Amino acid sequence: MSSTKCSVPFSGTPEQEAKLLEVINSLRDEQGCLMPILQKAQDIYGYLPIEVQTIISNELNIPLEKVYGVVTFYSQFSLNPKGKYNISVCLGTACYVKGSGDIFAKLQEILGIDNGGCTADGKFSLEACRCIGACGLAPVMTVNDEVYGRLTPDEISGILAKYE
Repeated sequence: MSSTKCSVPFSGTPEQEAKLLEVINSLRDEQGCLMPILQKAQDIYGYLPIEVQTIISNELNIPLEKVYGVVTFYSQFSLNPKGKYNISVCLGTACYVKGSGDIFAKLQEILGIDNGGCTADGKFSLEACRCIGACGLAPVMTVNDEVYGRLTPDEISGILAKYE
């Protein structure tokens, strides 16, 4: 299993950077502009790699450590790219008691990534989450907007095969 979370290299485009600079320039004079800039940057790139944080830091003349601190504090921000298929496993109480930890471990084993990771081909990303409101179907995972419930570890390979 790979211990690196970001196995997909950063590949921002000049168009994305131009959009980011436009956002920064339009918001830079507003008090508390960092959060909306980070939100829009994540909309542009899909996540907030260090390269994007550095641009924001330099343009706003804010220490990179402060930008990074905000990004890592708020759960809405991601340091890692999301795969084409984002797999989320509920580790809330009902799901965990019914075996979602085993489901999560099986996904880590098959995909070779840790929580927050993305496969090298960019196809799958994996994250643990808290309650998704489907406790009656525990244990539950989602693949994008598709919900899978009453799972066993033996079913995981077959579910992933649908997305190959």
